[in-house]
Amino acid sequence: MPMSYPKEFREDVVRVARNRGEGVTLHQIAADFGISYSNLQRWLAKADVEDGVKPGPSQSELTENSQLRRRVRLLEQENEVLRKATAYLSQANLPGK
Repeated sequence: MPMSYPKEFREDVVRVARNRGEGVTLHQIAADFGISYSNLQRWLAKADVEDGVKPGPSQSELTENSQLRRRVRLLEQENEVLRKATAYLSQANLPGK
């Protein structure tokens, strides 16, 4: 399982990477902080989306979508239970039973 870094740490690394001087590469910054280059690239890309520099869903939108999908799934399950209950109860009211 990949290692999780605290939010403050990620924000600090992104800030340093964005404000780096000339001649300082992202590889050097990643090595200085003890993270992989791909992690740094991913964090920078996410920060660009969050800051509105690049298009894409922000973390809050992704979280909201996840919650809404969960809610829809629950409502669909509840609807299915009600549909089955209605069918069962309508069987009991058929003539001849």
